[in-house]
Amino acid sequence: MLILELLKAVVYGIVEGITEWLPISSTGHMILVEEIPFLKLNVSPEFWNVFLVVIQLGAILAVVLLYWNKIFPFQFKHKHQSVIRYDIINLWFKILIACIPAAIVGILFDEWLEEHLYSAVVVAVMLVLVGIAFIIIENKRANQKPRVTSLQELSFIDAFIIGGFQLIAAIFPGTSRSGATIVGGLMIGISRTIAAEFTFFLAIPVMFGASLLKLVKAGLNFNGQEWAILGVGMLVAFIVSMFIIRFLMSYIKKHDFKVFGWYRIILGIIVLGYFFLI
Repeated sequence: MLILELLKAVVYGIVEGITEWLPISSTGHMILVEEIPFLKLNVSPEFWNVFLVVIQLGAILAVVLLYWNKIFPFQFKHKHQSVIRYDIINLWFKILIACIPAAIVGILFDEWLEEHLYSAVVVAVMLVLVGIAFIIIENKRANQKPRVTSLQELSFIDAFIIGGFQLIAAIFPGTSRSGATIVGGLMIGISRTIAAEFTFFLAIPVMFGASLLKLVKAGLNFNGQEWAILGVGMLVAFIVSMFIIRFLMSYIKKHDFKVFGWYRIILGIIVLGYFFLI
């Protein structure tokens, strides 16, 4: 039975690694995959709630590795000479400011949100709504020049506004954390590349914090099989994320986000149709 559960964890890791970075909602897809009977993990509801969040750590570690030189402020030029990158320290202050809205809501209402809003129907509705938002915003800004084209140009107010959009994703599963923050960035004139990069960096403290909160609440009372499932899921999510992040950054240099908007709308309609017909 352990091998079967580990194979399921591999599937969840692949789904997480793909959907964490593409603006199509990782949590939403994980909830939808769980609705498939033969893919449902044979674990307790408590462990599933932890797994759903902590598996994202694997994906986050891919960002840390790929963007180390852009996010680590203490860098070495020569064997005995280090340099402090104050521009990176400034960037981290912006990231922390953007985290404030979602952090407050997550700490205060985490369990209530899970109980009342984490359902396939909510996911489907938010898939459609954010998909529509992507298409509308991309059409409106088609001939507009971005106001912000580098991380240094991003202001603290810009960061806080993006954090406000992230709050929507924290409340409604299916919104997509990356989708919400990218939409917010595009709306206030940030280029696609910078909006995506800032979204990646913003995920680091957000997901580390969310995972820590989940683990502390759970008390780390997992058995050997549960630890194995979590470890495999994180490892696969990490490997897949390495490829997906590179793909997305290459893709958006020449294309807009409308294809993801259409994907969200079609998937959302299919899911709504399925649940209204059964």
